[in-house]
Amino acid sequence: MSIETSKRVLVTGGAGFLGSHLCDRLVAAGDDVVCVDNFYTGDKRNISHLRDKPNFELIRHDITFPLYIEVDEIYNLACPASPVHYQHDPVQTTKTCVHGAINMLGLAKRTDARILQASTSEVYGDPEVHPQKESYWGRVNPIGIRSCYDEGKRCAETLFFDYHRQYGLDIKVARIFNTYGPRMHPDDGRVVSNFIVQALKGDPITIYGDGSQTRSFCFVDDLIEAFLRLMKTDNEMTGPVNLGNSGEFTIAELAGLVVELVGSSSEIVYQPLPQDDPLQRRPDLTLASQRLDWRPEVSLEDGLRSVIDYFRGVLKAG
Repeated sequence: MSIETSKRVLVTGGAGFLGSHLCDRLVAAGDDVVCVDNFYTGDKRNISHLRDKPNFELIRHDITFPLYIEVDEIYNLACPASPVHYQHDPVQTTKTCVHGAINMLGLAKRTDARILQASTSEVYGDPEVHPQKESYWGRVNPIGIRSCYDEGKRCAETLFFDYHRQYGLDIKVARIFNTYGPRMHPDDGRVVSNFIVQALKGDPITIYGDGSQTRSFCFVDDLIEAFLRLMKTDNEMTGPVNLGNSGEFTIAELAGLVVELVGSSSEIVYQPLPQDDPLQRRPDLTLASQRLDWRPEVSLEDGLRSVIDYFRGVLKAG
């Protein structure tokens, strides 16, 4: 009689916005999931419904320190990802990106595990090429207020590919574009959460700059599906691969849509644009479409309705 064994999967940052949704999918698939988080931006409430599952385990741990467990796959998502959070302690942000990558790559090397790095479209900086292809090297200020995150993630990618070349490590690198959905932090400063919370409260909608800068917004369910497909690809498919939604909207358009969907009477106010804030952002998804057979399916309007309902519940609960 054969004994079926499930994969042992580590998710760093597993109690965060993206990590908790990934844990949901992995647990539902029957994998043995270890969720690691230091709860700097993660929230136990995001994974509380999983605590009693026999194939789910939670460990409080900071990945800037080594972790010694046995795993088959690693999703390295741990890092504060919004300017409000990553600029609060920029040195620690860089440590999480760089030391965290070194520690997780070391774990993957010891256990012969496949490892996926949650990188970011911020490696492209304030791009001069539009839309952004994976072959574009980017335009990043190495000494600005966003550099702890942007350059930290770029260094992490360097480490991943050096471990791959030097040690033959099985790596996957995903460059994540703006993602939104339930379990976003209400005070993370991102435009989607900012606009929705302000609209629900009836506060003024704050636009930084003149509102003409563009972003492309991907719903969390679409992104997690892409993660899972990328992890299943052949060894030679290392990435980097852009993951996001190619629909492009100005910040002013997003604000107007949020006000309309909420039914709010909030006025729109304008503040100066923060330093090094990108003026345009849109992924070229050709590689993801060809290699992952993946395209985002949730429209911005449908996704925003889901997040509005989520934040209504959060605000009601206090």
